[in-house]
Amino acid sequence: MNERDAPKKLWSTPSWLVSRVALRAARVVSAQLDAAGVRRKHFAVLVALSESGPASQADLGRRLALDRSDLHAIVADLERDGLIDRDRDPADARRNRVKLTARGRAQLRRLDAKVDAAQDELLAPLTKAERAELTRLLTRVVAHHVERDAAAE
Repeated sequence: MNERDAPKKLWSTPSWLVSRVALRAARVVSAQLDAAGVRRKHFAVLVALSESGPASQADLGRRLALDRSDLHAIVADLERDGLIDRDRDPADARRNRVKLTARGRAQLRRLDAKVDAAQDELLAPLTKAERAELTRLLTRVVAHHVERDAAAE
């Protein structure tokens, strides 16, 4: 469907609009990261390790909602590229712990710039204040559903 020709009813439906923006965002961010030889899930792992420090693969998978086999492949790719290291968890020798390397931190800085450029491209029609408001509102909606889902568990 050509978005421009979509029915007016859809253009007034937030869920349809959000889905269209999400698809566009995925394309724009993926294009930036692909140019750097990285996929979005790889970027997410690097960001999680940067923000929270070393983690077991199981914890990382839960935090990012990644399937165990997908995460194993991502970790193998990142380790092969020298962006992360795996070692035994000092708290539990049965677990592997994953951590960023210096090279991984440097790559993450480069990737952050690419993701920032993607945000600028995606949100080009909005002012700085409108971008902040959109982020605030989307955060509120997502947080509501995350909290509701957690309460239901």
